Amino acid sequence: MARPLPSFPSSPSNGRDTNDLPVIWTVSVSRLFDLFRDITLEFDHQANIAPIQLGFEDAVQHIRERLATERCDAVIAAGSNGAYLKSRLSVPVIIAKASGFDVMQALARARKITPHVGVITYQASMPALAEFQASFDLNIEQRSYATEEDARAQINDLKASGIKAIVGAGLITDLAEEAGLAGVFVYSAASIRQAFNDALELARLTQLQLESTRGRGYPVIDTLRVKHGINDLRGSSDAMEAIRRSVTLFARSPATVLIHGETGSGKELAAQAIHREHPVAQGTAGGKSNRPFVAVNCGAIAESLLESELFGYDEGAFTGSRRGGRAGLFEAAHRGTLFLDEIGEMPLALQTRLLRVLEEREVVRVGSTRPIAVDVRIISATHCDLEQRVREGRFRADLFYRISVLRLNLPPLRARPDDLVALAEWCLKHALASLEVRPHANLHAEVVACAALLESYAWPGNVRELRNLMERVALFLAAEPLRSLTPAFLLTVAPELAAGAGVATPVAAPPVTESAAQTLARFDGNRAAAAQYLGISRTTLWRKLRERRD
Repeated sequence: MARPLPSFPSSPSNGRDTNDLPVIWTVSVSRLFDLFRDITLEFDHQANIAPIQLGFEDAVQHIRERLATERCDAVIAAGSNGAYLKSRLSVPVIIAKASGFDVMQALARARKITPHVGVITYQASMPALAEFQASFDLNIEQRSYATEEDARAQINDLKASGIKAIVGAGLITDLAEEAGLAGVFVYSAASIRQAFNDALELARLTQLQLESTRGRGYPVIDTLRVKHGINDLRGSSDAMEAIRRSVTLFARSPATVLIHGETGSGKELAAQAIHREHPVAQGTAGGKSNRPFVAVNCGAIAESLLESELFGYDEGAFTGSRRGGRAGLFEAAHRGTLFLDEIGEMPLALQTRLLRVLEEREVVRVGSTRPIAVDVRIISATHCDLEQRVREGRFRADLFYRISVLRLNLPPLRARPDDLVALAEWCLKHALASLEVRPHANLHAEVVACAALLESYAWPGNVRELRNLMERVALFLAAEPLRSLTPAFLLTVAPELAAGAGVATPVAAPPVTESAAQTLARFDGNRAAAAQYLGISRTTLWRKLRERRD
């Protein structure tokens, strides 16, 4: 039996009973455990968070044993450990993911050690690194792994080829150091913090579903209220004006809506706007929605779990099922909207069940024969050509016509260049504000000066990519308050823009190593900006400053 592990005590500051808080377990080994611990301190007033310092099958057995007598709403893990848990546990698993900026920061740290760097990732490599290494004069060897033995073999092979430093997750850095190499940890505090936010949102939804098993009352909580409205569909181009008109029109109807758009084009934002603008969903306080909006990504949940997530299950329906059963997302969205993102990834067997729910307006939980009436509006989204999938036999034709009574096609960002400068400025201002940095008075003119560079890029990630890039730019501007945003500087921070502009990419020197105190001084005492620049939490920054004083 796995040994029992201590949990961090909760200390809610708002007087809430800790039994009412979501329960989240973090599962990690090696140095990721320390990062989880630091971030836990920031969330301990919002959830009961317990650490599990185990990995893979040991963690699975430990969690299964605890689930027999304890409640857990969500598990947070990362890398290969997270993938292993997600495929073997019935409880939802949030996998923390390193961002592109995390990788860039890790490579900058590795470059200070050696120009010969290895990057080892779980299962898939990162093609964008090829362009990055040419721009920053790095000799990068990329490898991927599936098992610990595979990872060890890759590290030994890289060592034999002369690699001196390895960038990767906790397992990789531990194995690299065992082999006598430098291990550079890839995860930042910001990425782990996002995983905690995702787990907290999912845990609150799970609690709502559990509450619904005790009756058909659906309390409205913040996680089920839409965060965006029609004003968040930004842009003054003709294309965006047409989109806003369609959203307003579609909101008046209860008919199903199919939203088509590329990755990052704002499909969920449009779905929330349709939900929020519906006259029935309008509340009395500022027009905010008072009906639930529940979103699920059909491609992000394992097929074995998607059925129970959508339709719920009765007690004893399968091994590991929650005592008393659990309501599904259809029940949670009762009298509101269920947003089915990436519906093209839904397995054919579940397509049949979904069609029946749409026709009968009732669900039957897994393991049950009792139908439960539901009143739910369905908004679906996809980035693929569903009509092509129908022709290929991969998507039911009757379901396609049932979910696409109304259709909304979102244009890619490259198709509306007139909106690009205004969107970039808006995203940059918000990113600077999150760092508590005031933008330059001439920021608008500086963004306009970069317009040609921005418009020459294809933006395959659309608005999401633009937002992420502006967050990266904001971080560098915050680090150098007197720096102006120029095309040359933008190319230094975002070398991927060079391909569209047809220019040589300038080489940027990695950030100079400095102490926590020096970084804090650089940001005029702004701890939030200093912590984000260093890729650590404010708690860790405070500890480093205290250690220096001691």
